[in-house]
Amino acid sequence: MSSGVRVAIVDDEKLARDRLGRMLRKAGDVQVVGEADDGAAAVRLIDEEKPDLVFLDVQMPGMDGFGVLERLSHRPHVVFATAHDAYGIQAFEVYAIDYLLKPVSRERLDEALRRVRERLDSQPPDWQEMVTNLRGDAPRRFPEQIPVHKGKQILLLSVDDIFWLEVEFRLVFAHTASERYMTNFTLKDLEDRLDPDIFFRAHKSRIVNLRKVQAIVPWFGGRYKLVMRNPEQTELELSRAQARVLRRRMQW
Repeated sequence: MSSGVRVAIVDDEKLARDRLGRMLRKAGDVQVVGEADDGAAAVRLIDEEKPDLVFLDVQMPGMDGFGVLERLSHRPHVVFATAHDAYGIQAFEVYAIDYLLKPVSRERLDEALRRVRERLDSQPPDWQEMVTNLRGDAPRRFPEQIPVHKGKQILLLSVDDIFWLEVEFRLVFAHTASERYMTNFTLKDLEDRLDPDIFFRAHKSRIVNLRKVQAIVPWFGGRYKLVMRNPEQTELELSRAQARVLRRRMQW
C-alpha cells in the first residue's frame, strides 16, 4: 500500500467520472491511471494499465459492467458504482469488494477504500467464471438479501424476514414482522429476482412470502384473503386470477 492504489474509473457519465475522480485524488494514497466511458474502452484501459482497482459502472449502453469483466485478461479488484440498488445484489454475487450508489458520497467512498485496503494483497476473483455463473450457465441462485432504505442508511434485509412486498404510492416497500422498508425496485424486478417457490404474486400490487402465510380465508364475491403470521395477522387480498393459480399449486 505504500506505493498507492492504482485506480481506473469506468462510467458512461462524464459528471459521475469527474466527481469520483476528484474525490479519489483527495484520498492521498490513490493514483487514478485512467478513465473510460464505455465497455470496449474499459477493457482496453484495464488490460493495458493493469490497475489494482476499478470503479465500474454497472449499467452502460452496449457492453455493461458485467460484460467488461467477462472480457478482461487482467484481474483487478472491483467496486461497482450504480444508480440502482437492484444491481447491488449482482455486485455481491460476483464478489465485488463493494458497490456505491450514485451520486457517491465521501463517507461511502471512504468506506469502500477501507475495504479495498484490507483486500488489496489478496487475489481478485476469476471474473469470467463468476459472471458466467451469474448469467445462468450454472444452477440459478436467488439472493439471500435485498438492499432497503432506512433513513439515510442502506440495509441488507434478509429475504427470510420479508412477509410481503407492496406498491404504495408508486414506491415498493418490504414489510417484515414489525417494520416496513422502502426499496428502489419495481415489483417486476423483485418477482424476477426472488425464489418463485417462496414468493408469490398475490395481486398486481403485492408479492407475498408463502412461508409467512398462516391461512387462506374466504372473502366476499368468491374472493380470498391471505392471513399473515405477523403479530397483527394482517389480511392481504388475493386476486381472483391468482387465487386460481394458487389453488392449483397448493391443491386446497
